[in-house]
Amino acid sequence: MYFLAMKTPLIITALLVATVTNAQMVQGIDESKLYAQTKQVNQFFRRFNGEENEKGDRYYPEDKQYRNVKLRKKYLEILFDAGNSGMSPELKTEFAKTVLDKSNPATLDFHRPDWFCEVHTIFNFKGKSIPVILFMELENAQLGSKWVISKVYSTAFEAEFKRDTARVGKFLHPMSHELDFMNLRKAFLYPDSVSQFATKRFAPDHLTLFLYEARTGTLKFETVEGLRFHFFQIDGWYFEVAQFNRPGYNTGWLIANLVKLNGEADKNVLRKYLYHESR
Repeated sequence: MYFLAMKTPLIITALLVATVTNAQMVQGIDESKLYAQTKQVNQFFRRFNGEENEKGDRYYPEDKQYRNVKLRKKYLEILFDAGNSGMSPELKTEFAKTVLDKSNPATLDFHRPDWFCEVHTIFNFKGKSIPVILFMELENAQLGSKWVISKVYSTAFEAEFKRDTARVGKFLHPMSHELDFMNLRKAFLYPDSVSQFATKRFAPDHLTLFLYEARTGTLKFETVEGLRFHFFQIDGWYFEVAQFNRPGYNTGWLIANLVKLNGEADKNVLRKYLYHESR
């Protein structure tokens, strides 16, 4: 998985180079290389859907080339990270077959659910820089939509939820109700073992702790280190889009991972893994 520091401009995915036979020089830059980059995430959407040409000019529903099958097939061939051998040619071919199915072609929709952004950030927490992952989703707003934080994960927060299994006898007697639960005092006698009195079903909510610490001022934003996008919009498939900054034409926002899903069960398991909820 690759990340690009936010100090570097967003320069993105590979486009058809074969169509640009005579490269021109623009201010010392090979123009064909500009055509071979997807410069924005929105552009990745358009190229995946076949809604622009190799120069970045938009196609609209009234245009003949709009979502043309041959055009989309060409784009799909170069929208993958060529350096990832884990995505076999057979898997990519099967994916393309699903996407380009004549009876039911699949496209990406910016405003539909089932996709989110994983943002890797650095925050100052009680005087120390820590990594924090923010999971961002689009939410409907009065004037359209907006990005919101849906989940948070940080290894620095794990200690706040860690169960103390070393100590024995940390429990409330089943007859505690007959004592009006006055023995609750021992549950809070040692702060580091308070979690022992919570239900086994308790699941750490890092977002709640994150918002609390940010509100009290003990957690302060420093910078963004990188991001990636996770897509579940194509039925039966998951893929990740990440940014690659390297020489050549296979650069920019590319499909960095591709997984075939067998039903909702696989989808739910993978979501939990991505959210760090299964660890």
